[in-house]
Amino acid sequence: MNATFSLFGRLGLSLIFIISGWGKIAGYAATQQYMEAMGVPGSLLPLVIALELGGGLAILAGGFTRAIALALAAFSLASAALFHGNLGDATQAIMFWKNVAMAGGFLMLAANGAGALSLDALWARRRATPAAVLATS
Repeated sequence: MNATFSLFGRLGLSLIFIISGWGKIAGYAATQQYMEAMGVPGSLLPLVIALELGGGLAILAGGFTRAIALALAAFSLASAALFHGNLGDATQAIMFWKNVAMAGGFLMLAANGAGALSLDALWARRRATPAAVLATS
C-alpha cells in the first residue's frame, strides 16, 4: 500500500510542474515578460522550464528523487516569495501558502524517498544484484 501511495503522491506533486513547464514553453514571451515585471531576469526562463518540466518528470518517474525534491522545494519557496508575496491579496495569499505546502511535500519526499515503484528503487535493486550474486557464489 505504501508503494502505491508514494506513486500517487509523486503524481500529485509532479503534475503541477509538468503542466506549468509546458505552459511556459507555449507562452514563452509572456512568461518572460511577467518574470521581468516581477524583477526576475527573463534569461532564467529556460532554467525554470528545465526544472519544472524535467524535475516534474523525474519526480513522477521517481528518478533522482531526493535531490530533485530538494530543488523543487527551494524553487517553490522562492516562487512564493518572489511572485506571491502580497499576502494582503487573498488570491496571492492562497498561492503563497500553496507553494509552501508543495515545498513541505517535497521535503517529505526528500526525507523518505520515492518508494518501491520508482526508478530510484529499480536502480538500487540493480546495484545490489551483483553483490548478492557474488555472495552466493
